[in-house]
Amino acid sequence: MTEANPEKTPEIKSTRLEEQPTAVLRETVPMNALKEFFGRAYQAVMAAAEQQQVQLAGPPFALYHGMPTDVVDVEAGFPVAAPLPWPGDHGGVTAGSLPAGRAMEAMHVGPYEKLPETYKAITGKMQAAGLTPGNVMWEYYLTDPAAEPDPGAWKTLVVWPVA
Repeated sequence: MTEANPEKTPEIKSTRLEEQPTAVLRETVPMNALKEFFGRAYQAVMAAAEQQQVQLAGPPFALYHGMPTDVVDVEAGFPVAAPLPWPGDHGGVTAGSLPAGRAMEAMHVGPYEKLPETYKAITGKMQAAGLTPGNVMWEYYLTDPAAEPDPGAWKTLVVWPVA
């Protein structure tokens, strides 16, 4: 997809990822409760990071464990500049990481409801290349819906590691 032509298939590229430490809240959430969970998770992570003087190092993201059904095992939070310095959890916020390795990624432009189309395009590209999708995938939310009210302009970077 492009901003000029939202119907166009997104450019999908292969990339090599470095492991990225994160601060997250992880729960199993009904799909219809994701919006509430994300709001709660991002607030909790930001509060814990501020309290513990942890530097956030990127946009908010959600990492999905396995293929979502009517419920999803999901982590939501932020990349951090260094692994969390505290043991255990702080209000449910724990250390996590985005894994290293080969992945396919695509920039989704448009409403979140259309993300399955981008995932389908990535799956098709993986299959055509003889690659097996990994069991986790994540989305970086590059546009704040509170700052950009037009869902057609929202940008989400979809990252799907290869098994």
